[in-house]
Amino acid sequence: MLLTTPFVSSPVRVQGNGGSGASPWAGAATALRIQAAKQLTGRVVTTKADKTVGVEVVRLAPHPKYKRRERIKKKYQAHDPDNQFKVGDVVELRRSRPISKTKHFLAVPLPPRDTRRKSQLLPPLQSQSQSQDQDQPPTPPPSSD
Repeated sequence: MLLTTPFVSSPVRVQGNGGSGASPWAGAATALRIQAAKQLTGRVVTTKADKTVGVEVVRLAPHPKYKRRERIKKKYQAHDPDNQFKVGDVVELRRSRPISKTKHFLAVPLPPRDTRRKSQLLPPLQSQSQSQDQDQPPTPPPSSD
């Protein structure tokens, strides 16, 4: 039997116990290595401490009873060695060795997202009446004789 999940580094082959009554998953618990998320993305919410930024990470999770997805916010402390981030910056949090009691992430800058709207990126559309007016030469103004 082959076990694969997104949290396991490589697929693991598990041998069944051929009808002995034991679960075929019994040997899998020792063979699997669970991996946690290595990086998160969030927005800087505080920069008051030296070389530390508070980053708020927002994720969507289903409500236990109603199954509607809701926003879950969690705040992490991250290491900022150069004090380069300001409130509102979007950063990536990379897992690192524990730096202090609450800091286990390193803040890494992300390139800015393109905040322009699509209407600003595309040329403006012309209506048919405007395009017909452009095809005909302009009429000269009436003379005052």
